[in-house]
Amino acid sequence: CNDLSGIERIYAMRKKAVGLLGNAKGAAKPIPFAEDTCVPPEHLADYIVEFRALLDSHGLSYGMFGHVDAGVLHVRPALDMCDPQQEILMKAISDDVVALTAKYGGLLWGEHGKGFRAEYSPAFFGEQLFGELRKVKAAFDPDNRLNPGKICPPEGVDAPMLRVDATKRGTYDRQIPIAVRTSWRGAMECNGNGLCFNFDVKSPMCPSMKITSNRIHSPKGRATLVREWLRLLADRGVDPLKLEQELPEKRASLRSLIERTRNSWHANKGEYDFSHEVKEAMSGCLACKACSTQCPIKIDVPEFRSRFLQLYHTRYLRPMRDHLVATVESYAPLMARAPKTFNFFINQPLVRKLSEKHIGMVDLPLLSAPSLQRQLVGHRSANMTLEQLEALSPEQKANVVLVVQDPFTSYYDAQVVADFVRLAEKIGWQPVVLPFSPNGKAQHIKGFLSRFAKTAQKTSDFLNRVAQLGMPMVGVDPALVLCYRDEYKQTLGDKRGDFHVMLVHEWLPAALEQTDNREVSGEPWYLFGHCTEVTALPGAPAQWASIFARFGAKLESVSVGCCGMAGTYGHEVKNHANSLGIYELSWHQAMQRLPRNRCLATGYSCRSQVKRVEGNGVRHPLQALLEIIG
Repeated sequence: CNDLSGIERIYAMRKKAVGLLGNAKGAAKPIPFAEDTCVPPEHLADYIVEFRALLDSHGLSYGMFGHVDAGVLHVRPALDMCDPQQEILMKAISDDVVALTAKYGGLLWGEHGKGFRAEYSPAFFGEQLFGELRKVKAAFDPDNRLNPGKICPPEGVDAPMLRVDATKRGTYDRQIPIAVRTSWRGAMECNGNGLCFNFDVKSPMCPSMKITSNRIHSPKGRATLVREWLRLLADRGVDPLKLEQELPEKRASLRSLIERTRNSWHANKGEYDFSHEVKEAMSGCLACKACSTQCPIKIDVPEFRSRFLQLYHTRYLRPMRDHLVATVESYAPLMARAPKTFNFFINQPLVRKLSEKHIGMVDLPLLSAPSLQRQLVGHRSANMTLEQLEALSPEQKANVVLVVQDPFTSYYDAQVVADFVRLAEKIGWQPVVLPFSPNGKAQHIKGFLSRFAKTAQKTSDFLNRVAQLGMPMVGVDPALVLCYRDEYKQTLGDKRGDFHVMLVHEWLPAALEQTDNREVSGEPWYLFGHCTEVTALPGAPAQWASIFARFGAKLESVSVGCCGMAGTYGHEVKNHANSLGIYELSWHQAMQRLPRNRCLATGYSCRSQVKRVEGNGVRHPLQALLEIIG
């Protein structure tokens, strides 16, 4: 194979294989305790037969792969390490694998993985060689500081070797009640594969890890911290599931306010609480959701991050900015009635200084002026009520597309929605802008989950009613549209209903069925992908390119990581430097080498970040299509 991209795909599959194996269903997970054995290749077939018979005799499932030409095997039997009996079984199987490998004249460590199997070192190396290794260790590490307990101790130092039956993570995990372990799957099932320790600036996972180089700001780090937090709660007799169940009925009271104020005061004075360490790691998460698809185990950090924040703030006060972010869908429509007035107010140096110092928000976005409502005055797309839509005949409904508003595009980037209305008309459809109904994503991100559940249910009821009309519903922002599919489903389950809101690139192919394709020519356009969209819908860039090609235009997908804005993350003072740093990693370089007027981005956050850093923004691809059609 001479195709570089094909070769890279094959290697990527190999790289992700171990992680994918760890995504097996059930409590038993493939554990790397018997892997990396190596026997002479001519004995490999017989060795595999006996190895499999050994595992089969215990009724275990397992993954087996390796390097046949070198006789190396990587075997991962599936065990539930929270089960004490299976932990004992691990030691028994380890002893049997050591004996089996010796029978075939093999090596216990073909490549790596000594670690907890160091107890076998003396027998594996033999008395003489083991003694020489101890001399080498003594020469370079006489105080036994480097990986103590692995391979061998220094000569003259009586230190124990690590053992297979030593205390392991399962010993701590089993202290967490089963119901809690099951419910907090995202944190509990991280198998430590470390694919999130990724410094490829063109990869979407994990932006906070890339910019900080700190492993607590990775999915693995956050999962580990939450797992320990759950264990500490169990140790203190606190049931997080019970606390979550009580929250919707629990009303805010003066007593709870006093308690949270007192706790926050003590925290500010330096009183230790492990929860603060977890909170620090969670605050650095951009909630981009790349981990929910890019991690082999599909660890969804934003999901358990929201749950943690909800419980954390039953004990500690929330900062004012959390309340402002969570209520944006309440006040944005009101401010949009007089956008110039509010923009003038927001732009005042004193207001911006107060916002930065006392609220912790910086570079607040300005409202669209003129507003969307003003831009669509007199237009039939904005004058139809739900009742009028329901009264349309089947023939009339066949040509209507319903525009689902989101708070950020409708009130802060209204031109995109107005241009979508014009685009739909250009291709022969009758667009109707639906009344604004809050999405709630900002509430979810900040951990206002009880409030989010109410918002999601109300909007689901509305959109389910609209769905009965049988007309396509389309939204222009990926993060908000995908929230209907993901967070709504997680929170509401079957109560969500079966409505479906499409993104523009999902709707256009069917809407353009009658359009003749043109020959592709001219200068290309460049699409910068939105993190949540390109990871949840990896085919989106190709679909956009196909749509552009239909009109004779070339669209190239630009390989970049996260833009660093991620909703309100980039507007928070404490994240400001990291936000700009993340943008610098890949977006800035690409923006400098490409013609700005040909660059496009589907995400509102992405366009906001470009405008903030570069001074002038980029357009949504639908706006470029509108220009191409003319």
